[in-house]
Amino acid sequence: MTKTISIKDIDNTKYEHELYDKGINYIAGVDEVGRGPLVGPVVTACVVLPKDFKLEGLTDSKQLTAKKREQFFDIIMEQALGVGIGIKNEKVIDEVNIYEATKLAMYEAINNCPCPIEHVLIDAMKLEKLEIPSTSIIKGDIMSISISAASVIAKVTRDRMLDELDKKYPMYDFKNNKGYPTKKHIEAIMKYGIIDEHRKTFKPVCDYVKTN
Repeated sequence: MTKTISIKDIDNTKYEHELYDKGINYIAGVDEVGRGPLVGPVVTACVVLPKDFKLEGLTDSKQLTAKKREQFFDIIMEQALGVGIGIKNEKVIDEVNIYEATKLAMYEAINNCPCPIEHVLIDAMKLEKLEIPSTSIIKGDIMSISISAASVIAKVTRDRMLDELDKKYPMYDFKNNKGYPTKKHIEAIMKYGIIDEHRKTFKPVCDYVKTN
């Protein structure tokens, strides 16, 4: 039987300390949010934490409550050495596809980070054109505290954008679904149609476009 690993059992500073031991002090964690939704941008964050940064309970943003994410967001923004955000909207996503748009947003977040970066830790993806040394980590949003921090910043940033969109288009329930294809969201598309922020290459949005 496979033993389930608790988050508490994971040393989420292992990758950072291996780099610190080599004299590398400015380590950036990079993560994305919003690859699956039908509406809105993909958002990425690049976060450089101080060496002594600790935040009990920090992990992949999807495993945290909205209240806890907001709390952690404020702490990370206050204590981080640098934070950069990258955003690629639905038009870019439809033009180049979501995977490529995510990479573009990651490059943007790294470029927008105001402090020096000596090494980049990335959740799962590889950035081939990045001139800074980097490491792609499977389940990085759990395994690396820097990537976990980036996950929280990206998630809260995007959620706030969808909350604003919800005020304009409450019938789609964006405040609750954040643009993901819930039953209520899809039913609203069939009833009210689509908005400019919908991704026209994503099903069932593209199916609606073809038949209307």
